Amino acid sequence: MGIFSNNLLAGAGGQAGGGTTAFYDYQIEQSCRFSYDESTHMTRTPSSTGNRRTFTFSTWIKRSNQDDNDAFFGTYSGSGEFAIKFNGGSSHLDKLGAYNYTPGGSGTFQFEKKVDSQFRDLSGWYHVVIRIDTTSSTASERVRFYVNGTERTNYTGTVLNPSQNFDTYVNLSGQANYIGWYGASATNRFDGYMAETILVDGYSYDASYFGETKNGVWIPKDYHTVTGNYGTNGFLLKYENASDLGNDSSGNNNDFSTNNIGADHQVLDSPTFGS
Repeated sequence: MGIFSNNLLAGAGGQAGGGTTAFYDYQIEQSCRFSYDESTHMTRTPSSTGNRRTFTFSTWIKRSNQDDNDAFFGTYSGSGEFAIKFNGGSSHLDKLGAYNYTPGGSGTFQFEKKVDSQFRDLSGWYHVVIRIDTTSSTASERVRFYVNGTERTNYTGTVLNPSQNFDTYVNLSGQANYIGWYGASATNRFDGYMAETILVDGYSYDASYFGETKNGVWIPKDYHTVTGNYGTNGFLLKYENASDLGNDSSGNNNDFSTNNIGADHQVLDSPTFGS
């Protein structure tokens, strides 16, 4: 079976070994390995603007290192940036967060939120969903986090919600998207594995669209058959073609270019399968 054992997610971050493929109604057969040292990442620059106020990002993720600023999705240009990451630094170490930021002078955060939990397991898979809807009349519901199906509502440090109807830097024409990085500081590259990575442009969805509980375990659901909604700049990265790991399987053909990623970065380790 190779160097990886079968993986079976349990609860909100734990893992129980010995899962069998018969347990899963939907299989994720592989993941993509991202390496900090190799500066591996993927990029795509939208040619048209989608919905900058409402979108959902979902991915299964397994970390390889703790104590790092691990940005695994973001956008960047000289005019502004957005990032989702596990935070570094002593105050917020290994805590999941998201922010939107405009440089210039001392810089300005339009929103910044960090979940008050540490995600330090290097052996198990986490399912992470970040749900953005700045049109909401409830400020606390404009940026929401789910980990393994559970919404996380306790935050740490600065808690800054976006103003109502704020336009983020996501889904903006000409603003590059990044997987495994956010495009700015080289010290914020992700180190680990990602599987079933999805952006839904124009829809704010909770975790139940991407996963479900079975026998007390949070497992993947085939989002592609749940709604089929991706929107203008939405994508589905299944990492299923080793020679084209940035291929978009949503039907939108929003393919990503790969950087320092070869066929050997496709790994038969996933939330439903270990090799």
